[in-house]
Amino acid sequence: MRIPRRFSRLLAAAATGAALLLAGATATAEPTPAGALPGKQLTGYWQNFVNGATPLRVADVSAAYDVIVLAFAEADPARPGAVTFGVDPGLSSALGGYDEAALKADIAAKKAEGKSVVLSIGGERGDVDLGGPANVTNFVDSFAAIAAEYGIQGLDVDLEHGFDVANMASAIQRLRERMGEGFLLTMAPQTLDVQPGGAYLQLIDQVKDLITVVHTQYYNSGSMNGCHGQVVTQGTVDFITAQACILLQRLRPDQVSLGLPATSSAAGSGYVSPDVVTAALDCLTTGSRCGSYVPETPFPGLSGVMTWSVNWDAASGGSFSGPVRAHLDSLT
Repeated sequence: MRIPRRFSRLLAAAATGAALLLAGATATAEPTPAGALPGKQLTGYWQNFVNGATPLRVADVSAAYDVIVLAFAEADPARPGAVTFGVDPGLSSALGGYDEAALKADIAAKKAEGKSVVLSIGGERGDVDLGGPANVTNFVDSFAAIAAEYGIQGLDVDLEHGFDVANMASAIQRLRERMGEGFLLTMAPQTLDVQPGGAYLQLIDQVKDLITVVHTQYYNSGSMNGCHGQVVTQGTVDFITAQACILLQRLRPDQVSLGLPATSSAAGSGYVSPDVVTAALDCLTTGSRCGSYVPETPFPGLSGVMTWSVNWDAASGGSFSGPVRAHLDSLT
């Protein structure tokens, strides 16, 4: 049985590097990304495997979600860099024979309802080898073919074990050319990866004009440095807000979202109640309900919230999506 993604390495950040955060890039106006999402969206990962969460057909994903991230594409052992995708046999069995034809129909139906569907690479146990030009070509060719076959609108980068920044950027740029103006690009970095010098910060700087939204995982983490030069502790409003502003220094607010686990079972650590999530939203968008960190300027255009996962949310009867969706709607 596969355990939830996100039981990734627990990392503790030292206070060193705080000054680097304070000297981070200043916000600049950027072109509107090719792909766009509705304002104040709620994003959820759909588990293409079975664990303690509720197995779901894509058709049964709650209407509260605007973006469904299919987790995950798998590395193709026969072609370095290439990926494959299909309904996991265990999930198919748990759902009484869910197959590729049904998944494709479900994706089409969700898109007809105005939802967006992207495919994720990586996760806790996954990886994609982009170690050379041939690998990048294999990745782009295979991902684009899957996207065309299933009606997938874009890529979610959730590589948690390192990657070649230049080659990942090249792959993204080539996918955008292949898939066209509707291409959606999302990212789910771990907290350490968006600290100064982190691989995702480097990638973001190279492809920021193509980014739809970045939803950092504010969980499965040790304490981290905030943009105000102080260490913030996981499980608090400050942990979310004072790190989100690192990205807000580099990206437009509509390109920044907040990633949290749907239940305490969905992550190894870092679960917070929906009330903490909504407080972080209010702090960043209006300057209210903050902890010790208060942004100098509110960011009313903040994108929204991501959760791992729609399946864990379903297992709790929508205890995450219900209040968070309602709060997002109140901010629009």
